[in-house]
Amino acid sequence: MSATTVFKVAIVGCGYIGQRRSNNLDGAKLTVCADVNLNRAKALAATVPGCDATADWREAVARKDVDIVVVATLHDVLAEITAGAIAQGKHVLVEKPAARHPDELKPLPELARQTGSLVHVGFNHRYHRAFQKARQVVDSGVLGPLMFIRARYGHGGRVGYEREWRAKPELSGGGELIDQGVHLIDLSRWFLGEFTEISGSAHTMYWDMPVDDNAFLLLKTVEKRVAFLHASCSEWKNTFSFELYGRDGKLSVEGLGGSYGTERLTWYKMLPEMGPPETTAWEYPMPDNSWLAEMQEFQEDIRLGRQPASGLGEAIAALTVVNTIYQESGYDHCS
Repeated sequence: MSATTVFKVAIVGCGYIGQRRSNNLDGAKLTVCADVNLNRAKALAATVPGCDATADWREAVARKDVDIVVVATLHDVLAEITAGAIAQGKHVLVEKPAARHPDELKPLPELARQTGSLVHVGFNHRYHRAFQKARQVVDSGVLGPLMFIRARYGHGGRVGYEREWRAKPELSGGGELIDQGVHLIDLSRWFLGEFTEISGSAHTMYWDMPVDDNAFLLLKTVEKRVAFLHASCSEWKNTFSFELYGRDGKLSVEGLGGSYGTERLTWYKMLPEMGPPETTAWEYPMPDNSWLAEMQEFQEDIRLGRQPASGLGEAIAALTVVNTIYQESGYDHCS
C-alpha cells in the first residue's frame, strides 16, 4: 500500500470522543458519521465537506468508500460494531475497553484473521509524550531489570455522576475499574508483561450507584514483577501518578495535562554509591498530541500490514483482569 494512500474513515459514535477522533485523522478523509442521534451525526458530518450522516451504523460500515471504522460508542455496543466492521473487511480503531467483558471480544481475532482486518484498541495513554519517552528509556536498558509499578489514577466525578451511563452496568460493564482502571492495567502490562496472578477488590464507597467507584489491584507476572494499582472516582483532586521501578533506577510519570496537571516524566538514576539519585526530568506543557500519534501509528500499521501493538489481545487481557476483580468483589452484574 502506498505511503500516499488517503484512507477514508467512518466514525460511529459522534459524541465527545468521536469528535476528538475526527480532529486527529492525520490526513485521512472522514466520509460518513453514524450515531443513534442523527442530529449529532449531522453536526459532526457538517464539519467536513461531502461527509454523509446516518443513524444506522451498519449502513456506515458497509460502504465501499470506507477503509477505517472508528468506533466511539458506549461500551455495550463496542464489540458488536467492531465485529460488524471486521465482517465487512474494514480496519477498525475501537475505543477502550473495546467491550464490557472479555467473552464479547474472544471471537473477534479469528474473524479479523479471516477478513484481513487490522484492529487497534484505543489505549490512548500509551501515546502521551511522557509514556513514549518512558518506553524509550526502558528499552535502552538503563533501568536494569524491572521490578514493580505503583500507580494511581482518579477523578472526582461531578454532580449527577451516579445517574450517568457509566453508572449503569448494562451499558458500561462496570465502574471506575473498567473506565480508567483499564488504562493502568494496559500500561502496566506494556512494561512488565503478562499478569498471571490477579488479586484485588472493587468497592462502591461514595457514589450511590451499582458499579464500583474505587478499585485496588495487586497483579504479578510469572517473574514476580508486581503492579500495585488504584483507580478512583472519589479522588477530589484529579490525579495521575505512574512509578516504574528498576534495579538501577526509577521512572515517574505525573499528570496528563489539563486538570491532571502538567505532564512530566522524571528519571531517577541510581548512583554506584547509592544515596540521592541523579535526576533528569522532561516536561510536556504543550497540547496533548496522543490522539494524533495514535492514528498515525495505526495508519502505518495498515500500510505495512503490521498487527497493531495495542490490539484485541491487549484488550482481552486487560478485561480478563477487570472481570477477575469484579468476580472476586461480588459485582456479578459486571462480570
